Amino acid sequence: MKIKVLLRHSVFAGFLLLSLHGFSQDNKREELEQRRLELQQEIKRINSLRTSNLKKEKSILTQVEDLDQQIRSTEKLIRVTNQQANLLTREINTNQNRIGELRKELEQLKEDYSKMIRKSYKSKSQQSRVMFLLSSENFLQAYKRLQYMKQYANYRHQQGEEIKARTEELQQLNQSLAEQKKTKDKLIAENRKTRAQLESSRKEQQVLIAEVRKKEGQFASQLRKKQQEINSIDREIERIIEEAIAASNKAEGSTSRSVFKLTPEAKALAADFEKNKGKLPWPVRTGTVVLRFGTQPHPIVKTATMNSNGVRIATDPNSKARAVFGGTVSEIIAVKGSSLMVMVRHGDYITIYNHLETVDVRKGQQVALGQDLGSIAINKTDGRTTLYFVMYKNNQKLNPEDWIYQM
Repeated sequence: MKIKVLLRHSVFAGFLLLSLHGFSQDNKREELEQRRLELQQEIKRINSLRTSNLKKEKSILTQVEDLDQQIRSTEKLIRVTNQQANLLTREINTNQNRIGELRKELEQLKEDYSKMIRKSYKSKSQQSRVMFLLSSENFLQAYKRLQYMKQYANYRHQQGEEIKARTEELQQLNQSLAEQKKTKDKLIAENRKTRAQLESSRKEQQVLIAEVRKKEGQFASQLRKKQQEINSIDREIERIIEEAIAASNKAEGSTSRSVFKLTPEAKALAADFEKNKGKLPWPVRTGTVVLRFGTQPHPIVKTATMNSNGVRIATDPNSKARAVFGGTVSEIIAVKGSSLMVMVRHGDYITIYNHLETVDVRKGQQVALGQDLGSIAINKTDGRTTLYFVMYKNNQKLNPEDWIYQM
C-alpha cells in the first residue's frame, strides 16, 4: 500500500514539474515575442526620425547619432530573435523526444490490446459467457465470475480509451511540432533580413564616420557647446528645485533648502510613487532615448563625453508630454534657451518635463497619471522633437531609466 501511495505521489510530482516547466516556457516565449515587437517599433520610430532629419538636411553628426541608435536597436532585435529561435529549438527537441516515447507507448498498448482481444476470442469460442457462469459450483463463485467478466470488459474499454488518448496526444504534438518548425523558419528568415539591414547600416555609418573624422576637432567643439547648454539647463533646474524646497518648507516652519518637510498626505503620495519604481509609464506616448542619464563617451567623436542629469527622448512631431504619476504642478518656468518647463511634485519626488512649446496646465493644479502637460518643442539645432525628462528626490537627481518601464 505504501509503495502505491509513493508511486502516486511521484507521478503527481513529475506531472507538476512538467506543468511548471511548461508555464515557464510559455511565459518566456511571450516575454521574448513582446520584446521583439517593441524593438521593431523602436527601429521603425528611429527610421522615421532619421528620414525626417535627412529631409531637413541637419548636421552630419545628428545623422551619425541617429544611425548609431538604429544599429544598437537592430543588434538587440537580432539577439532577441536568436533567443526565440533557440527556445523553439529546445521545445522542438523536447516534442520530438516526447513523440518518440508516445509512439513506443502506443505500439505497446496496441500489442497488449491485440493479445487481450485474441485471448478473449479464444475464450469465447471454447465456452460462452453463459456457460461460464452456469458452470459455477455455487452462487458466490458465479458472482465472482460475473465481477471478473465486468472488470475484464472495463479493462478492455480503458485500454481502448488510453490508445485513443495517446493517439490524439501524438496528433496534437505532431501538429504543434509542425507549427513550431514553421515559426522557427520564419524567425530565421526574419533574422537573415535584419542582419542584412544591419550590415547596410554599418556601411552607411562607416562612410559618415569617415567624414566626421576629417573634421573631428570641429565636431568636438560643437559637442562641447552642446554640453555647455545642457549644463546650464541642469544648473537652472537645480536652482529652481532648491528654491521650491525652501518656499515649501517656509510655509511648514522649516529652513531646509535640501529636503521637503512632508505632510502625512505628501508622505503617502511619495510612498506610492516609490512603490512604482521600474513601472512608471513613459512621459511620451512613443519615443526613443537619444541621450541617456549620467556621463558617457560620444559614440563617434571619441574625444568628447556627454553628461546629463536626465534623459532626452526624441518623439514624433506635435507630441505631448504626459505625467508619469499623479501629483501637483509646482512650477511652470520659461528656461532660457529651452522653451517651457513643467515641474510636477509627488511628495518629495519631482518629475520635470523640459523643452515644451506650449503648456496645458497651471501652477498648483492637480494632475492625474497620463495627463497631457504640454506640446513638445522642436530642437532648432538638430530638428528633433525632443523632451528633456528629469527626476529628483528632494535635491538628489535620479536616473529615469531605473524608474520608467523598460526605458
